[in-house]
Amino acid sequence: MKLIFEFWGEHPHLPRAELSCLGTVTDYRVQVAVADIPDPEKLSRLAYTHRVMKYLGECQADEESFTRLLTDLSLTASKPFCGRVKKMEGHQMTTSSTHIERIIGAHIHGTVSVSAPEIVYRAIVSEGRIFFGEVIWEIDRGPYHERKPGNREFFHPGVMMPRMIRALVNLSHAMPGETVLDPFCGTGGTLIEADLLGCRAIGTDADPCMIHGTRLNLQNASVATADVRFLPFPDNSVDHIVSDLPYGQSVFIIGSGLDDLYHKALFEMRRVSRPGLRQVIVTHRDIRPLVSEFFSIQEYFEQRVHKSLTRRILVLKHK
Repeated sequence: MKLIFEFWGEHPHLPRAELSCLGTVTDYRVQVAVADIPDPEKLSRLAYTHRVMKYLGECQADEESFTRLLTDLSLTASKPFCGRVKKMEGHQMTTSSTHIERIIGAHIHGTVSVSAPEIVYRAIVSEGRIFFGEVIWEIDRGPYHERKPGNREFFHPGVMMPRMIRALVNLSHAMPGETVLDPFCGTGGTLIEADLLGCRAIGTDADPCMIHGTRLNLQNASVATADVRFLPFPDNSVDHIVSDLPYGQSVFIIGSGLDDLYHKALFEMRRVSRPGLRQVIVTHRDIRPLVSEFFSIQEYFEQRVHKSLTRRILVLKHK
């Protein structure tokens, strides 16, 4: 099914990359993408998508082209409807959003209802194009807020927020029934998101306190205290690894330091993970030369958290 995706805009590239877990992206511009999605029932797994629309058409970003598009579509709304417009940065369209909405109302047969529409048609203006569709899904941020670290039974500072973790699991392309391992599981945030997606979530951590906390945060969690340098799993037995590597601040560090830990952890991650599948790690510094000794880097992103922290996100496969 061909769909239009409107992104929140927190990051310029992560939403597009996350979307690839569901299908093939055919066009990507500022805060919007078009993709072919075989199973739209899975849309709810996305974290960085704001809205999804059934693709109806697209055109150049000018009033004449958009009017012609609507005329050619000759749409009839079976329920009260309204038109909405979103202009992204650098949209290059001079016609006002209000006027575009009036054009939508005038060219679709049916009853217009601005206050209580049952159907919403939406025009996204981005990089000189208008993408037009019917809204079929919007994210509900409520569950993510309820799962924020401060609301859990066990809390430790410095952990990532649930939406970010969900995006990382999606970057791995982990599907229901597949195994997701976090060898630095901490308080269990990755395991919670993977479990909600129907994956078999397992975790290890060298700190027994964190393992105890994870069990408080996720009942029946499959976790164990273990040294990441000697993971208790057979070769090629794990489908996906999704993990935020320790930064060395207020965390339990084993070995002779972070460099030694990273090197031996990457060796073990490569040993236990399955060739051909995607693995995702996050670090606080650029370790691509080290990672390249063990994995092929498929994608790389940076996310600035605050002045002293930029997350480096790496999507990996066996060489």
